[in-house]
Amino acid sequence: MPAPTELENRLAAAGQAGLLRFWDELDEGGRWKLAGEIDAIDFDRITKLFAAKNAGPVDDGEDSPAAKARRATPPSAFVGRHDPRRSEASSVGKGLLAEGKVGAILVAGGQGTRLGFDKPKGMYPIGPISEKTLFQILCEQLLQRAQTAGVAVPYYVMTSDATHDATVAFFEEHAFFRLPPEDVFFFRQGNMPAVDAATGEVLLAAKDAVAKSPDGHGGLLAGLKASGALADMAARGVEVLHYHQVDNPTAIVCDPVVLGFHRMHGSEMTTKVVPKVSPTEKMGLVCEVDGSTQIVEYSDLPDDVAEKRADDGELFLRWGNTAIHVFERAFLDRLADDADALPFHVAHKKVGHLASDGGVVTPDAPNAYKFERFIFDALPAAEVALVVETNRAREFNPVKNASGADSPATSRQALIDLHTYWMRQAGAEIADGIKVEISPLFAVDSEQVARKITPGTRYVDDLYLTSRTAAH
Repeated sequence: MPAPTELENRLAAAGQAGLLRFWDELDEGGRWKLAGEIDAIDFDRITKLFAAKNAGPVDDGEDSPAAKARRATPPSAFVGRHDPRRSEASSVGKGLLAEGKVGAILVAGGQGTRLGFDKPKGMYPIGPISEKTLFQILCEQLLQRAQTAGVAVPYYVMTSDATHDATVAFFEEHAFFRLPPEDVFFFRQGNMPAVDAATGEVLLAAKDAVAKSPDGHGGLLAGLKASGALADMAARGVEVLHYHQVDNPTAIVCDPVVLGFHRMHGSEMTTKVVPKVSPTEKMGLVCEVDGSTQIVEYSDLPDDVAEKRADDGELFLRWGNTAIHVFERAFLDRLADDADALPFHVAHKKVGHLASDGGVVTPDAPNAYKFERFIFDALPAAEVALVVETNRAREFNPVKNASGADSPATSRQALIDLHTYWMRQAGAEIADGIKVEISPLFAVDSEQVARKITPGTRYVDDLYLTSRTAAH
C-alpha cells in the first residue's frame, strides 16, 4: 500500500497537496492507481512550465514567435518537386529499402472525435469503394513496399492511452493487414497533467485519477526509448525512419525518392512540404531562422509577414508542413537521451475536473493549461535538415474535419482523382464520373499500374483494383 505520509510530503513540497483530498474515500485499488499516476508526474517541470506561462510572453523580444517570423527566410537546404535528381534519389532510396535499413513510424494516437467517430482515427473507413480504413490503406502500402524490396520493413505504431487497446485489437482482428506481426511494434506516447490556469494546481479527473492529456507527437522520443523501440531498430540494423500520420491516406509510405534525397544530402531530419494555398491557411511554415531550419506556427505569423510576396509573385514564406518526415535513427537516439530536447507548448483549454467538494466541474470557458511537445521542433537540432517539396494533390489529403476542407469527402475524392490519373497515365480509358480505387496491394504508383493493365482498355463502371484483380 502506498505510504500516504511520503506522498503528502512530496505533494506538499510541490504545492500539490490537493491531489490527496479524497484519499480517505478510496479503496486499496484506487489508492494504488492514484499513487501511480502521481509518481509519474515531474512536479518540478510542471512548476517551471506554469511559472513561465504565468509570467506571460515577451511579445517584442528577440526570441518571441513574431520576431522569429520576421527574421524567417525560405529554407536553404531545399529540393523542389521537379529536381532532375529524382531518378537518382529513387535508386538510392530503393537501395536503402533492399538493404533492410528502413523502418516506418506511424503516429496514431488520436481519436476520431472531430469526425463524429468514437474510435481511433485509424479505424475510420476512407476507401471510396472498398471502405478500407486508414490503417489498412497505410499498412498495405508498407506491405507492398516490403514485398518489392524483398526485406522486412518494420512498422513502429505510436498510440495513446485512449487508442492503444482498441488499435492493437483491431490489428489482431484483421491479421495485421498481412504484415508479419513480429514486424509491427506498438508503443504509447506519454501524458502530461492538466493544471488550473489560475493556481497551477494539477487537476483531478476523478477521485483516483489525475486529469491528463497526451503529450503531443513530440512524445515520440520518450515513447520510442521507454518502449524499447529504439533498441529494436538498432538490433534490426534500421538506420532511416519514415514518419507519417494516420490521417493522411495518400502519404507515400517509405517513399524511395525522399529516402534517397535524405541520404544523398546527409540529412538527419527531412521534411516534406507543399505550397500554402493562401496566406491564412492554417499550416506551420517550414523556413530558416538565424541559420537553422524550423517551423513557425501560422498563428505566430504577423499579417504583413504572412502576406509578403517574393519576386515571382508567390508567398515569400510558402512552404507548409505536411507532417511527413524522415529521420536518422542516430538522430532520434541522440534526442531521446536529452529530456529537454524538445520544448513544451502550452494550450489554454477547457478541462473538466473535480472540485474540492467532489462535484464535477464542466467549464464553459478555458480554465486549464495543457502541455505538449511537437516533433517538428527537432528541426533546429539537426546538423543537416533537408526540406523536400511534394505535390499536394498527390500526397497531402488529410482527414481532419467532418466536412469542408480536409474532410473524408475531400480525401476520398483525392484518392479517386489520383487513381484515375494513374490509370490514364498507363493508357487506360476511364469514363468521366466513375469512381476508381486502386488497392496498394495492386499498385502504389502509376509505373506499377502500367505493368498490370493493357493500354486502350476502356472502363465505364466504378472500378476497384485489388491484388486479385485481372485488370487486363
